[in-house]
Amino acid sequence: MNNYKVLGLMSGTSLDGLDLAYCHIREVNEGWDFNIEATKSVSYDAEMKENLKKSILLAADDLLIFHNSYGTWLGEQARAFLSEKDLSVDFIASHGHTTHHKPARGLTFQIGSGQHLANASGYTTVCDFRYNDVALGGQGAPLVPIGDRLFFAQYSFCLNLGGISNISFEYQGNRIAYDIGLANMILNHITQKIDLPFDKGGQLAGTGTINSEMLNQLNELPYYQLPFPKSTGYEWFLEQVVPIVEQTDDTTENLLLTSIHHICEQIARQVKQQAPKGQNTILVTGGGALNHFLIDILQQKLGNWVQIVVPSRVLIEFKEALVFALMGVLRMQKKVNILSSVTGARKDSSSGVIYEPN
Repeated sequence: MNNYKVLGLMSGTSLDGLDLAYCHIREVNEGWDFNIEATKSVSYDAEMKENLKKSILLAADDLLIFHNSYGTWLGEQARAFLSEKDLSVDFIASHGHTTHHKPARGLTFQIGSGQHLANASGYTTVCDFRYNDVALGGQGAPLVPIGDRLFFAQYSFCLNLGGISNISFEYQGNRIAYDIGLANMILNHITQKIDLPFDKGGQLAGTGTINSEMLNQLNELPYYQLPFPKSTGYEWFLEQVVPIVEQTDDTTENLLLTSIHHICEQIARQVKQQAPKGQNTILVTGGGALNHFLIDILQQKLGNWVQIVVPSRVLIEFKEALVFALMGVLRMQKKVNILSSVTGARKDSSSGVIYEPN
């Protein structure tokens, strides 16, 4: 079989909601091609968003209960989407929602029980993609670079701006990728204080003034000095970033502008360190690609020798769901879907657990 119909599911650290992407994925001349045929975003209601945000604080038994109920909810959303669009699917590939990520301690956990998801949807489900890589000594993240290599090799860099920013590129025959640091997570944290889910297009940030003290504090966070492979998550944000924001007495506009300059400075520093000589292109996806003001600031900091490419809105919003669909295909074929050059694991792996519906 070389042509797959897969439903990819993705829920990111920015807590925007659940992304569903129905994809056709096929092998072509020893390479891979795709079409995103249908999509849907399901926003989390206030209760679900709060439950996800606080899940890191739950006792073990309560967390596992939520893991199961969230898996059932994912399955119900998948079944409703496929029924609504009258789509046939070979299987579902689900990232789940990361609640805990401490790879140095051998821990990563994505809620959304695969068995509950399969039972509720009625379809074979592939999920739990990160566990095996962490068991092999890897970071379990980022995972999207396998898709960058197989689908988007024409770009010098692939940058994802979700809750966290991460980057992917080829270096001496290996795919290298890592979490750079902050992106939408800090921006949404700031706007939610004034009951605004996000700063659309960076309109508020565009009227602000930089707070130099806050900018320096963010730029001096120890994470940015760590060598790659490296990854981070919500725990780091809560422990090291939130205190800086909370202790800064300034306007929402100034906090947003300062955060955007911090995000863009860190991204530009990494790109400039890794960019080969000559003209480079950087494909930018994730919710941050829709923040036109942020993209303008990033282009200023990168300079003219790195061209930012912002693709179609469908690819911006659903690239991660697409790549998890691809990872599901590779897992079904028992082919490598996680690269040790990215995660630092002892070896490449074909990861993910397959659940059959009952």
